[in-house]
Parts: sequence; structure tokens; C-alpha cells
Amino acid sequence: MNKATDLSVKEYMHTLGVQAREASQLVADADGQTKNKALNAIAEAIQDSSASLTDANKQDMQAGNETGLAAALLDRLELTPARIEGMANGLRQVATLPDPIGEISDMKFQPSGLQIGRMRVPIGVIGIIYESRPNVTADAAALCLKSGNATVLRGGSEAINSNIAIADCIKHGLSVAGLPEESVQFVETTDRAAVIELIQMQDFIDVVIPRGGKGLVKRISEDARVPVIKHLEGLCHIYIDEFADKEMAENVALNSKTYRYGICGAMETLLVNEAVAADVLPGLNKKLIDKGVEVRACKKTRSVLPDATAATEEDWVTEYLAPVLSIRTVDSMQQAMDHIKKYGSGHTDAIITGNLDRARQFTRQVDSSSVMVNAATCFADGFEYGLGAEIGISTDRLHVRGPVGVEGLTTQKYIVYGEGTTR
Repeated sequence: MNKATDLSVKEYMHTLGVQAREASQLVADADGQTKNKALNAIAEAIQDSSASLTDANKQDMQAGNETGLAAALLDRLELTPARIEGMANGLRQVATLPDPIGEISDMKFQPSGLQIGRMRVPIGVIGIIYESRPNVTADAAALCLKSGNATVLRGGSEAINSNIAIADCIKHGLSVAGLPEESVQFVETTDRAAVIELIQMQDFIDVVIPRGGKGLVKRISEDARVPVIKHLEGLCHIYIDEFADKEMAENVALNSKTYRYGICGAMETLLVNEAVAADVLPGLNKKLIDKGVEVRACKKTRSVLPDATAATEEDWVTEYLAPVLSIRTVDSMQQAMDHIKKYGSGHTDAIITGNLDRARQFTRQVDSSSVMVNAATCFADGFEYGLGAEIGISTDRLHVRGPVGVEGLTTQKYIVYGEGTTR
């Protein structure tokens, strides 16, 4: 592959696009055994390269500290031994998933005598633009490869050394399986002009997936000339109903907020029914304070938690990605759902209740990509959903919604069987 330093950005991206389009047909035609061989070889290469990945990541972490990268972004950027192992495990889990390509469904005979059904096929070439998390490089490669797509990856400049090191492992794994290295290409320039080129290459890129902050997704959506699968902010809520078990409510809310602050599935706003606020909030508040979480609360909540900071309108629309939580006391589930509708991002929202009718009503009426009952919002994750990994969590309605795994990176075509049938 031509290096970015040898060409202008436009020429470099055009070269990547041509190579991706050529490779896409080969990876689309690859059988499941070949793709799985590549995935397992990449996983092995990542484990074998743990030391070099750590060294590359240290360079990025040092640069991030020197440039004042936010704590939440530094957390996403860091490659710990556990996260490196997690990348390898994610690749292996994707390899164990059923291969969706070629799957035929809904075969039915029509009055004409034709038998008509649908076959699952790759999308083609997928462009993925993301920030901070270098593990996305491995996850995206795994899911695109398993679904028979070629991909062009453009990670954030803050993770450039980590991403190039992971990309080298991917190239090795593809080569071991006899697949073209161009099936997965990483954009090695940090020039932002490369992003504009990527999202406007209609001849080579079939869909773009931006994974990052709201600003990034907004810019990509506005400037793209190819379809975009949007992953907007994770402004996640939990509503504690009056029928909730107190201990369960405390545990689920605490886990949702403090499992990891920098993930999009972290709870940012807690809604509590006024009937149980005095029972639930003091104990939960103490646990939050012990974890170093700042609580910002509405007037009703501050009557129970007088030391809490007064919440402003801005707090209800803020994805903190930090140890900060806004709390609002509501008079009913309907008011909680109205709040979610007004301020939520359609990502993940949950109810804690012991009342089945309330749970059913909440899951029907809350319009988010994941709606949970008595479970922590931080479970909104492709790995936890059994997808092996995810490229992102789509808050779109078309063509995929929620964690985007292997099947989300495919489409379907109609297949028609006849016996010399004429119309």
C-alpha cells in the first residue's frame, strides 16, 4: 500500500478506495472457514504483540497527557493488558458466530409459480471514523470481515501509534488466511482532509459509520455524500419506579453510573418517583459520594439531598462522560417518560420496577435503541448482547438500530426461482 507520506491526501485516499473496492469482491466471496481463520490469526497476532502494542499506546498516552486530553478520553485511549486480551477475545468470539452471508430466508411460492426469498449479502465497503478507543480498530475489522465487507478505518489522531500497531496485526492475520491485506485498511495520515475525502468517495465507499462525540457525528452527517449510520451521544436515563426494590435500585443505579464513566452506556440522569425518593436517595447518594461522583439535583431532590448542587437546564442535556450525575424527582412514570422523550438521545434507558405492567408500558412507550428493565444501562454493548463486538450503537432507525454487529453490516437481496416461468 502507498504510504500517506508519499502522496497528496486526495491521491492517498483515492488509492485506498480503489484497493478497498477491489478487495471487497474477494472478501465477499470468502467462505466462513477462511474468514474465521483470519480472525483467529489476528487475535493470536494481537496477543503475541502485546508488548509492542503497549509501547505504542504509551506514546499516545504521553502525548494525550501533554496536550491536556480529557480524563474520559484518556480512559478510552488506554490499552491495558486486560483490554488487549479483550480485543483478542472479541475477535475469537466473532469467529464463533454464525456466518450470515448467503443465508436465505422467507422463501415462499407465489401464485405465478415463482419461489421468492431473500439472501443476506455484504454491504460492500464500509468507512469507519472513530475517536480515542484503539480497540475499535480490532472490533471494526472483525465485524466487517465476518460480514464479508472490506473496510477503510480512520481512527483519531490521539491514538495513531496504537492504531497502526493494531493494523499491522490485522494485516498479518489476513495474510495468514490468504485474504488480501487491502480488505482492512487503516488511514495512516492524521490530516483531517482525509476524513472529508473518505466520506465523499461515492465510487468506493458504500456507507460511513462515525463513532465518537456528538460534534464528530454532526460534522460527518452534514458533509458526507455517502449514507451514514449515526451513533449519537449516550444520554442514558434510569427511572426508579415506586414499585422498585430499594436494594436493587441502588445497586443498578450505582453500577450504571460508576462501572465506567467514559462509555456511552453510562447513566447520566437518574429519575426517581417521589413516593420512594426519601427511601432510595440518601443511601444511593452516600455510595455515589464514596465513589467521587458529584450530584446535581432538582429542587424536589434537594429537599431530600440538601447538600447536592442545584441542577440547571443544561444538566438535563449533558452527556458528562465523567463522575457527575443529574437527579430529578418526578411525580409519575409518565413524567419520567416525558423527561426522557424531551431530553434523551434515543440510546439506552431503563426502568427499575417490580410491577410487570409498568415494565411493559415503559418498554412500549420509551423510544430508544435499547430499553431495559431492572438492568444496568452499561450493558448496552455489542459484546454483552452476544454480537461478539460492535462498531457502534446506532440511534438511527434505518437501516440498523442499537449495537451494530455482524448482521447490522449486511443487507438483503431478493432471489427468485422459476421453472421457465413467464409472465
